[in-house]
Amino acid sequence: MPSSRSPGRRMALLIAAAVTLVTSCLAVMPAAAADALISQGKTATASSSENVAFPASAAVDGNAGTRWSSGFSDPQWIQVDLGASATITQVTLNWEAAYGRAFQIQTSPNGTTWTPIYSTTTGAGGNQTLAVNGTGRYVRVYGTQRATAYGYSLWEFQVYGTIGGGNPDPDPDPGALKLLSYGKPGAASTSQSDGNCWECTPARAFDRDAASRWATSSTTGWVDPGWISVDLGATAQIKQVVLQWDPAYARAFQIQVSDNNSTWTPIYSTTTGTGFKQTLTVNGTGRYVRMYGTQRATPYGYSLWEFQVWGTGGAPITPPPLPPDPANPPTTLVWSDEFNGGAGTRPDAAKWTQDPGTGPNNELEYYKPENTAMDGAGNLVITARQETTAGSSCPGGPCRYTSGRINTGGKFTFTYGKVEARVKVPKGNGLWPAFWMMGADFLTGRPWPYNGEIDILEVLGKDVKTSYSTIHAPAYNGGGGIGSPYTLPNGADFSDDFHVWAATWDSKGIVYTLDGRTVLTLSKAQVEATRGPWVFDHPFYIILNLAVGGDWPGPPDASTGFPKQMLVDYVRVYK
Repeated sequence: MPSSRSPGRRMALLIAAAVTLVTSCLAVMPAAAADALISQGKTATASSSENVAFPASAAVDGNAGTRWSSGFSDPQWIQVDLGASATITQVTLNWEAAYGRAFQIQTSPNGTTWTPIYSTTTGAGGNQTLAVNGTGRYVRVYGTQRATAYGYSLWEFQVYGTIGGGNPDPDPDPGALKLLSYGKPGAASTSQSDGNCWECTPARAFDRDAASRWATSSTTGWVDPGWISVDLGATAQIKQVVLQWDPAYARAFQIQVSDNNSTWTPIYSTTTGTGFKQTLTVNGTGRYVRMYGTQRATPYGYSLWEFQVWGTGGAPITPPPLPPDPANPPTTLVWSDEFNGGAGTRPDAAKWTQDPGTGPNNELEYYKPENTAMDGAGNLVITARQETTAGSSCPGGPCRYTSGRINTGGKFTFTYGKVEARVKVPKGNGLWPAFWMMGADFLTGRPWPYNGEIDILEVLGKDVKTSYSTIHAPAYNGGGGIGSPYTLPNGADFSDDFHVWAATWDSKGIVYTLDGRTVLTLSKAQVEATRGPWVFDHPFYIILNLAVGGDWPGPPDASTGFPKQMLVDYVRVYK
């Protein structure tokens, strides 16, 4: 079970009853007669939403009375998927009072690599009609400086142009570039291998595994310069280098090429490295490619989760294929449990594994198979009881509570799709019901959080008006996990009735919904650019449990009132 960050209360945006917006509007001609509004009703996503009342979709719905509003920080973005490549000629922005002072309009063929087609540092808000010239399937507003203390907010984000214009959507290797560095031998100035980074060798940067990394030695490598290189096996034309940095990144570094692994030629240089994910357009020729760091950004060394070299030539090894995305939206049911067994029947052993023993996070329960059973009315019941388990060990002595936890590990795993459960959670201090997923490689030895964790439902029994959805990975976990709290409309209580929690997951990110309403959107590209590697592109398995006590919910007390029950109507997975 994860430990999640506590929610921060956001100040509501105060809007004056009457606001006169004085704008320095750009003098721009209207869109040509042949151009059409091509963004309305299309799929929109954003870096964040202030709350569920202001989703990204509200900016492209054609309704001037609904809006998207972001979190109160920089940078923030909203993007729209036009569904196909298009020629973009005009973008219209109808800002709310929280507008962008500095922002760009960007286009992308794939939702990952972005090209600016408009930029300003003197945005005036109000209604802006921007004449632009670009092509792409995706268009986004990327804000880097807010004009107020609040976030970014748009009543409408409209894109005009012609669908089908420009170049067709590219294949997974844009411009016929190939990943040349996968599985190739690497070398480095030093490498780390200790309890903090075990066997962090150069090969870890070239394995296309976002959860393994290279790092310079913790005893001799926290110095300048520091470097890592790769032998491509033959001369190659180098066009792109992708670096996914650990927090120990380079402020100043070069990308260098060599024919002989001895004489090096720089093809990229910076003294203002930003860390996180950097996609660098380069142009060079050589058999060897090296990242040569000359100034560390931290007191530590240099560390890369991934060092990818793209181009032509070389002697590339074809990497394993990436998992295919599900249908959009996923509608084919591929696995489910409706829990329609008779009263007292245990969960289907062909689908679920009982997970007995003590829980993590200083929890106080001992999980027992007899605490999970069906009620004969179409529900799985996970019951928490106040009873001591002899011979067990929990904080303070033997475990004084029992409960249940089941998972599909070893029986059913999946990559991408929609997973949902209809659940009624219990109320009471110290209770912690959850519906979540773990990376399946956890079962074959990869430790948490390197395997990845996707939390879909977490509710604390002491605050049943709030639910949480969170992801955990090596670079963001525990209290630093990425997620958000959310509530029901009108201050309703989650323990009063059943609700449907769902996560729709694909190669671009995860969209969380509650009773069909989007409550959180996590973009893979945004996470990689701001928090660290995305480790969720592989099989996961499902877990249901009811914890008692622990670091986050705190202990139960006399008011909790055992036994307590978590009811699950169904769990379903769609592709």
